[in-house]
Amino acid sequence: MEKSVQITLIIVLGVVVLFGMLYSSFFSLMPETNTVTGNGESSIDVVPDLVTVYFNVETKADTSKEATDENAKIVDDLITNIIREGFSREDIQTQDFNIYPDYTWVNGQRRENGYRATHRIRLEMSTERTDKIGDVIDAGIEAGAGISYINFELSQEKQNEYKTEAIKLAAEDARIKAQALAQGLDKNLGKLVSVSNSDFRYSPWLAYASSSGTVEDAELAKEATTDIQPSKQEITARVTAVYKLR
Repeated sequence: MEKSVQITLIIVLGVVVLFGMLYSSFFSLMPETNTVTGNGESSIDVVPDLVTVYFNVETKADTSKEATDENAKIVDDLITNIIREGFSREDIQTQDFNIYPDYTWVNGQRRENGYRATHRIRLEMSTERTDKIGDVIDAGIEAGAGISYINFELSQEKQNEYKTEAIKLAAEDARIKAQALAQGLDKNLGKLVSVSNSDFRYSPWLAYASSSGTVEDAELAKEATTDIQPSKQEITARVTAVYKLR
């Protein structure tokens, strides 16, 4: 056999082998078509186990130090008053603190008004102590703090518990739906190919909100939350599961 023919055969053989490898790789990357997808949903009713009160402390002064010192005095008084109502220091958390120049614009000119300091404080209590909300608001008013908002919330422990339950129910719903689809196609449900948790929805439930968070609005908060009790709320979860058909 001539050398040129041998070279040609080798090239052709190499092209065939390469084509086979590319063909195999292409189809291995193709999505599984002999599958069925179940989109599961669940919703469960839960009762919040926490009440959270968010205080707003705002002070203005000519200098940043004066604004900060005045703000710190109100915060100290607020914490003292809250502890006097039977709460521990661990129940009280600082959410954020800011100090910044305060100014207004008049006829296109910036007018300096000193400095403004803001401090947000969060108090957490069990829903079994909702009768203390009015006393807590009074403690804030006495110290010179306003109320931003009051929420019913789930503790982290309860969030984890309900999240596990909701996702489990959604996964079961996904399997049931996939099974029904398989039966409708005169097929059987095979092994699980993939599963994804697409959504778990939980948000605190607002009991009161203020537009300004001032001391004056704190009185409105007290009226709005008198004898308030947590009610059942709904949380949801969604799961997508893909199964082989057989």
